[in-house]
Amino acid sequence: MTAGNTIPADVAFVHSALGKVLAGVRAEGSASHRSIADYLMRNPMRGTALKIEEMAEGCKVSTATISRFARDIGFNSYGAMRSALAETLHTAMQPVEKLRTSIARRKVSQSAGEASMEYARSNLAATQGAHSPQVLDAVARKVSGARTVYVLGLGMSSSLAAMLTLHLQPFCQHVVEMAAAGGTEVAAGQLVHLRRGDVLVVFSFPRYSSDVMRLAQFARSQRATVVAITDNPSAPMVSLSDHVLYASAAHGVLPSSMVAAVSVIEALVVALMVSNKANVRKAVRLSEVIGEYMVGGTV
Repeated sequence: MTAGNTIPADVAFVHSALGKVLAGVRAEGSASHRSIADYLMRNPMRGTALKIEEMAEGCKVSTATISRFARDIGFNSYGAMRSALAETLHTAMQPVEKLRTSIARRKVSQSAGEASMEYARSNLAATQGAHSPQVLDAVARKVSGARTVYVLGLGMSSSLAAMLTLHLQPFCQHVVEMAAAGGTEVAAGQLVHLRRGDVLVVFSFPRYSSDVMRLAQFARSQRATVVAITDNPSAPMVSLSDHVLYASAAHGVLPSSMVAAVSVIEALVVALMVSNKANVRKAVRLSEVIGEYMVGGTV
């Protein structure tokens, strides 16, 4: 399988038959079943190796509850569920391992810069297959209809937040870049006026910021909609979000690659721009206004 149609293993697992079953339980199951499903979706690799007692301890439930969970999602026993988990992961990881091997072989004759470009290409390809147009459209509608859109990114992600804010400003009622150069303290102050009907868009990539998670938890407590743009389904922001857009961020040297995140920003903004005629008119007017300041008078 080539980089052009490779999906990250964790994303592939979430979209597998077993992954969808777990996602359904996490969304609508009992409290104990939600805990188990969430644990397995966050730690699928670990789940293939844990004894039932260890799984129960990790999920803070009884072994009887673990056994009942396995039966309720269609398996005869905990062991059968664990085997299915391993088989699903093996299938999901095959194309990823092929891609890693391919990149490793190329690195022998590649410069560091060329290898980085290879990571960028594979991240873009993986991101393209990570979610459907319907997901982008749903997020675009939510952002477009918000009273205020708050955009949060700390550290390296602050540049992504600034980019999205700039793109959204002509099309949304009110857009607030929460941190800018001020960091967590400034970001927290911006949330004073946040309430139901607002949207918080959070960028969260390795190394993940715990401050971002705390601010997102506050937004949820105020019943605002939380949208995460992060790298994979096991990322810590996923469980705190109403909607998630994935941007693969793997890199051999850097903590994260931001290339795919930029592509997601552009895709989201384009989906928002064409979502209704009013935004199309705004885009035309924006071009006219900006054109007056461009060389030659054109955009």
